[in-house]
Order: sequence, then C-alpha cells, then structure tokens
Amino acid sequence: MFTLDVLYQLLVRNTLNVTQEYTRLFHGRGNTYQAYTFLTVDSIDKVLFAVLFDANDDEDTIISMLQNLYTTQAKWDALILQRRYLKGAQNSIVEGILPDKYFAIENGLYYHINVFSGQNIGFFPDMKRGRAFVRDHAKGKKVLNLFSYTCSFSIAAIQGGATSVVNVDMNKNALSIGRENHRLNSLDTRKVEFMPYNILKSWSRIRKAGPYDLIIIDPPSFQKGSFAATVDYEKIIKRLHELAAPECTVLSALNAPELDTAFIKNLFLEHAPEFMHIKRLENLENFPENDEERSLKNMIFKRSL
Repeated sequence: MFTLDVLYQLLVRNTLNVTQEYTRLFHGRGNTYQAYTFLTVDSIDKVLFAVLFDANDDEDTIISMLQNLYTTQAKWDALILQRRYLKGAQNSIVEGILPDKYFAIENGLYYHINVFSGQNIGFFPDMKRGRAFVRDHAKGKKVLNLFSYTCSFSIAAIQGGATSVVNVDMNKNALSIGRENHRLNSLDTRKVEFMPYNILKSWSRIRKAGPYDLIIIDPPSFQKGSFAATVDYEKIIKRLHELAAPECTVLSALNAPELDTAFIKNLFLEHAPEFMHIKRLENLENFPENDEERSLKNMIFKRSL
C-alpha cells in the first residue's frame, strides 16, 4: 500500500542525486500512485516546488512532510507550494526565502521561470527528450517552432547548430521571455525570429521564411478562444505541405490524455500522407504513467517525396 510514509521515503530516495538540474521528484499525475494523483514535487535549481491539483484531507500532513524534506535535505533555499485548485493557482512560500535568481536548468541550458506566474511557470520539464531530439537533429537545418511559448525548443535547436529558427506564438510576453532565454545562454538571436501571431491565421507570414527542414508542433490541448486539439490540430497538418522542405522532419507533440497516438497518426495519414511515421519518443522515467496512451505523445514523422 502506498502510504504517506512510503511517499516520503520515495522523495528522500529521489533527492539523493539531485543537482541544480530540473528534476521531478514525485509525479502523481500519471495515476501510478492512485491515492496521490493530485500531487507533483519538483526540484528546480534552488527551489523545492510542490503542486496540489485538488483539495485533499491530507493537505496539512503533506505540507508538513514537505517541510521536513526541505529541512533535512538542505538542498534548497525555498519551498514553494502551488494550490492549483484555487482560482488563479495561488502560490505561496512555505519555507525559506525565494532567491533573486533561479532557473530551470536542463542539459546545461538555462531557462527563465517564475514560480509565482500562475499555473505555468514558463517551462515544461516532461518535454526533455523532445528538446534533446531537436538539439540532436538541428544541425544545418531551418527550424519552425509552432506554439513556441518561451522558446525552449529554439534554444535546443540553436545549440544544436540550426541555421535559423522561427518561433511563432500569440503570447507576446512568452516570446519576450524566449528572447531572454536565448540571451541567458549566450545564443545568437540574429538567427532567430519571433512571430507574435495566431498561427491559424498567419500561414502566409510563416510560409515566407520557409521551407523548413525541421518543424515542431507543440500546441496546448485546449486554449479557450484560440486552440482545441480535437478540431484545430488537423488544420496544422493540412498546411505542412506548404511549409516543409522535401526531407522535412516533424516533431508532432500532444499532451491530451483523452487523445491517443492513433489520433495524430490518422491526421497525418489523411492530410499529410507523404510524411511517414518514424517513432514515438519514450517519456522520462520520472514521469510514470499507468497508461502510456494518456501520457505525453512526441511523435516523429519524416517527409519523403
């Protein structure tokens, strides 16, 4: 039986080899630990960051447990708690003092984050292998990063030797953070373009900088008023033939539990049949999921003409 004591022991064990790099210490969202699906715990540089997705009778006990972990392990400057179930996703400092500077660090690269910015802090750690794939396949490539958010894929692509990257996202603030992320890592922004547009209404602008050798599609599963994967994802796939170079590679991502890998494969078969499915990237071990079809899907396709 997975009890609070077992949870604490797991957290301690997962903390042993923690460095400054972003590490998920506990991932309840994958339904692997049935009683604690409402909880995630991350080590982020100098911050221990916990999220409660739902109200729970054990909340006070869990907070005490996290305080004990924070104190006994002495690896962080602050313990931050986000109550996602409250309006606006209220965040609070439980222990310590938040450092002036702290970052999401992954494979030696730095990303600006804000643990008080609401639900999303500016970085999605489960996409680590997706970013590694882009880094490893970007050399000499023109890259299109759709739904770029704070441009972490762009950072990986430029580090991997991309000749150019076009980042497109309608959130101007996120793109501004993206610019700063490039500067933070001393990367040449002359190779990078930032387009603050609604993708579904800006195809002509996006097409001008193409054709692209590597395309990243990483949309939100649902964003009120702008994107719903169930109906809008296919609009992107239908446009790939206008954007893609003859041997273009596509990283097609989706993090919607209700949509499986067949959903993406069928969209390509119907609307972009010249793209062959190559593989699905494996998810990180510290994001366990009892049903892989409900977890993050990073699908690789290759165009062959």
